[in-house]
Amino acid sequence: MRKLGLMTAGTAGIMAIPSRVRAQAAEFQPNATDVAVLNFALNLEYLEAEYYLAATTAKGLEDAGIDVDGGNGQKAKSVIIKMHPKVKFDTASFEDYANEIANDEANHVRYIRETLTNNGASPVARPQIDLRDSFKALGNLIGVNNFDPFADEVSFLLGAFIFEDVGVTAYKGASPLLTDKNVLESAAGILGTEAYHAGVIRTLLYAQGPDVRKLAGGISNVRSSLDNSKKDRDQGISRNGMANLIPTDGDSIAFSRSTRQVLNIVYGKVGAQKGLFFPEGVNGSIS
Repeated sequence: MRKLGLMTAGTAGIMAIPSRVRAQAAEFQPNATDVAVLNFALNLEYLEAEYYLAATTAKGLEDAGIDVDGGNGQKAKSVIIKMHPKVKFDTASFEDYANEIANDEANHVRYIRETLTNNGASPVARPQIDLRDSFKALGNLIGVNNFDPFADEVSFLLGAFIFEDVGVTAYKGASPLLTDKNVLESAAGILGTEAYHAGVIRTLLYAQGPDVRKLAGGISNVRSSLDNSKKDRDQGISRNGMANLIPTDGDSIAFSRSTRQVLNIVYGKVGAQKGLFFPEGVNGSIS
């Protein structure tokens, strides 16, 4: 389980999601490893969905009609966030992108929960999530005092950049450990979606010019430090003066992260058991 890794990153129009989408949860024979992986992913999907929903609607998963309590009676914890977090987008297309990604992330939460429930397993409840002090702490590390990702559209993109690349590497890291083919196919589909998201965010940030590219590079350096690996799994959006919108190894293959590497990043410290985005830790057997 220490070699396992998962994370991913929904919105206006959430209530209009067709019922066929909600009915397409994968069928599988519950396996302890697969259930543990899905629940680990669910913790992180809660994080991303709450971030995007707050930025686009100033509301959360419950307001979108999505349950966040655990299937075993475990109650969801709160989301720590500033009042009125909805981002004032100056660029209409940026807002369109944000709404679409928010919708995807909310769907991921719904899908994973229903996959677990429909196959006799219990989804974990949403753990406490910090979307306020966590960003301030990260901002201090990249030289931005009182960093607020909800302040404007560029800050929002930088906040999204913190999550998206981690999701891609985490799902890829988990793929060898999933035993059920239906679950693996679904995870591959979510990985593809997260990769699209990451590509959009990286491209938009690169277009903002050198100063923003430098900030994105700072975020990447922090993640790389927390990754605690000799491999450069976390590349900035520019390298050697050139665009680097698709971070890959020498064979142009996306990188993998283990659960421990993912937790190091979301907890904000190597080897930590809680902190940063999850002040009380994540729920489930992988923590």
